Amino acid sequence: MSRDVYPLLDTIRSPADLRQLERAQLSALATELRAFLVDSVSRTGGHLSSNLGTVELAIALHYVFNTPEDRLVWDVGHQSYAHKILTGRREGMARLRMKDGISGFPRRAESPYDTFGVGHSSTSISAALGMALAAKQKGETRKVVAIIGDGAMSAGMAFEALNNAGVADADMLVILNDNEMSISPPVGALNNILTRLMSGKTFNAARKVGRHMLGVAPPLLELARRAEEHVKGMITPGALFEEFGFHYYGPIDGHDLAALVPTLENIKKLKGPQFLHILTRKGQGYPQAEENPVLYHGVGKFDAATGIVASPSTQTPPPQAAKKRAYTRIFGDWLCDMAAADERLVGITPAMREGSGLARFAEQFPDRYYDVGIAEQHAVTFAAGLATEGLKPVVAIYATFLQRAYDQLIHDVALQNLPVLFAIDRGGLVGADGATHHGAFDLSFLNCVPNMVIMAPADEAECRQMLSTGFHLDCPAAVRYPRGSGMGAIPADHLETLPVGKGVALREGQDVALLAVGSMVAPALAAAEILNASVANLRFIKPLDVELVLRLAKSHALIVTLEENALIGGVGSEVARTLAEHGIHTPILRLGLPDRFIDHGEQGELLAELGLDAQGIVESVLKTRKNHAPTKNSGTP
Repeated sequence: MSRDVYPLLDTIRSPADLRQLERAQLSALATELRAFLVDSVSRTGGHLSSNLGTVELAIALHYVFNTPEDRLVWDVGHQSYAHKILTGRREGMARLRMKDGISGFPRRAESPYDTFGVGHSSTSISAALGMALAAKQKGETRKVVAIIGDGAMSAGMAFEALNNAGVADADMLVILNDNEMSISPPVGALNNILTRLMSGKTFNAARKVGRHMLGVAPPLLELARRAEEHVKGMITPGALFEEFGFHYYGPIDGHDLAALVPTLENIKKLKGPQFLHILTRKGQGYPQAEENPVLYHGVGKFDAATGIVASPSTQTPPPQAAKKRAYTRIFGDWLCDMAAADERLVGITPAMREGSGLARFAEQFPDRYYDVGIAEQHAVTFAAGLATEGLKPVVAIYATFLQRAYDQLIHDVALQNLPVLFAIDRGGLVGADGATHHGAFDLSFLNCVPNMVIMAPADEAECRQMLSTGFHLDCPAAVRYPRGSGMGAIPADHLETLPVGKGVALREGQDVALLAVGSMVAPALAAAEILNASVANLRFIKPLDVELVLRLAKSHALIVTLEENALIGGVGSEVARTLAEHGIHTPILRLGLPDRFIDHGEQGELLAELGLDAQGIVESVLKTRKNHAPTKNSGTP
């Protein structure tokens, strides 16, 4: 970009450059930075509305604090783009979230200014407390700041950290970025407290007047002080955080640099745990995002001048596109149909109504829809409680977020053998969000849990069948499906089920048998045409179709397992264990995700790199047969 467009931003290569500016120049810099964000993200895609809301905050933090010596810990990372730009990564924004480009989240390996890697919510206060106490233990003087949103503040982990920090005598600042918005509209009692902000402002103003008037009468002043504490607890959020041991300040306008900078400068001088409450607006400065912050939360490429424009309803999609519906929509449609058929069904989401496909269900069945906020652990145990009373809970959750509720899944659901259905979205590689969001481990960590039934559909029709199957079981069940769409199979209108633990042979070939699960069935079929191989869709990870596996192992020279999941503990491991237990020595080649974290990039691009597309499968099979020594761990290193 030319200096005519961004004259101030062009001078900023690091926070040290930012601190050379006059305070009066910061507002102009914010305008330039916001314009650059809209232009940049419209070209690459990414998280937009949340980042537009924290432009002034990022500027103020780097202007006031001596970063990176002073530590900034951003929660989730959806609001860190301005931070990245100000810390020397402006050119890198051109390849944001692309393969070999910069991450969409703070990442320690990427920059010394990224002090903590994030992606899941509500971790910032815990991490910042650790940093603050580490500095104290080492005798080092530095400031530590945690920046957390009101949505992330609803999670239990944030309150566990507050509870610890308030008595730990740590020099740290928690900034609550209150934009009245998480990904889905925020819910819960905490949100109701935070919505009383105008009353808080009014009360603070009245308090100043009252103190001035009562200053000459100490007894009355003491009486007023006591009354103030009671009233404050009723109409402002400050008392909540002060009870945790923090000194509370705010709320203040997070877009007003004239107020934000001096406030931070004053707080910087204080010792002990401090809490600053700021009010911001998602999408600030870009009217389309201000009007619809959910739509502009995570965006693909779009025209910055016109904004995101829906395709005309009169436009006829290509025939193949018309057949395909994303798995998320398949789930949402099934949920509404099953709810109409069975009044016991209730739907639960941890703050992912739109992302998990529950919007229509929430509208049609509001009394049976529960958004518990960003609280995955609570969501699972809450579902268990519902199940004990005869209801049939369906927990819609991303694979990466289910990791956060693993103990609850084991202890509260599986141990008690409760009929909770987990609709696990984004199983496998998700693309641009990268390592923090890939669903790489769920088949492995679910497979070892007793009482679980685990399914993965090869196409949209099978997904609907599996959801119905899991719903009718009297035990915990999981249906795991990937981001995007499948092979385009049109689901039936009725709610049919599948026989539990039974796979299906899709193709008869010679020598090689490809045993695929879920998203790997399609590339397996394509590879089989070249290899003249047999193909089986396992359907069930647990219970495994042992009869099918043994039959194919006895009639083929090589067994190949295919899964979009970690090789360790996954489907291939279970097939190998089954063969070993039955004394069958047919060589087995296991293809899946290797024992490392996978970076961000396009889904197809990543799968090809890992050898999990049709071409990669063919090459792995031919190499194995040529060497006459099947490799047990065959994921691309």
